[in-house]
Amino acid sequence: MKNLNYQLKQLCRQNRDGSYSTQTKRAHHLMLIANQLHVLGFHGMGASSLKPKHVDALVKHWLDQDLSTGTIKNRMAVLRWWAQKVDKQNVVARSNDHYGIPNRQFVTNTSKAKVVNAPDLEKISDPYVRMSLELQQAFGLRREEAIKFRPGFADRGDHVLLKSSWTKGGKARVVPVRTDEQRDLLNRVRQLAGNGALISSDRNYVQQLRVYERLTANAGLSKMHGLRHAYAQQRYEELTGWKSPAAGGPITKALNQEERVCDRQARLIISRELGHERPQIVAIYCN
Repeated sequence: MKNLNYQLKQLCRQNRDGSYSTQTKRAHHLMLIANQLHVLGFHGMGASSLKPKHVDALVKHWLDQDLSTGTIKNRMAVLRWWAQKVDKQNVVARSNDHYGIPNRQFVTNTSKAKVVNAPDLEKISDPYVRMSLELQQAFGLRREEAIKFRPGFADRGDHVLLKSSWTKGGKARVVPVRTDEQRDLLNRVRQLAGNGALISSDRNYVQQLRVYERLTANAGLSKMHGLRHAYAQQRYEELTGWKSPAAGGPITKALNQEERVCDRQARLIISRELGHERPQIVAIYCN
């Protein structure tokens, strides 16, 4: 193992910021970046060797590869994390504009919404995985949140409270309980898990995640992040009274002034329920 790869691995072990998923993706990106720096001719680097020339070379390489703006910005976030941990924040410019990275396009042309129905769930042999999928669909949860979900803590009657250690970015959030179906689901989750998480007693989180991945793949259930898209589109229709653009509703430009106010308010609410800080990201789900 090259020295830089080793030191970056150690940096990740010493700084476990964010959820397990965030940590895993960060480590993966850092190993990729270390390998690319080596290919670009920067040999013998350590974690504290990061300089502006390294960042410039990486960004040029990524732009030349025609990577998506989202991918490049994710890698820039990882570079900034690395720089901050070795006390070299000034090595990476604060704005991506400095590097000529284009703005990310949040609006999509097609709906990515997914649903799971009873026949789909019957294909899943593990009751914990089935229940996690139902939570993802009913409350717009991320996969990690639905696996770590503890009903004894989360179920607050008229809402669920997601613990910061379950969520992306480590920020607790509230999702309302609006329907009898959601209440019934929470009761069934409590019957299965008690005060524990939706993880079998003989497994830890990583092992349960692997079971989730294997069983959903075997059942032909891919891209289950689409359950969050479906939740967002359903909430948009509930809050506005019309379908979102992704679901066939009118585009924002076609709305009158009063409808645009309603649209903005709905997007703010959905953004909070999904755990995003910026309402414009809701466009990924709703257009």
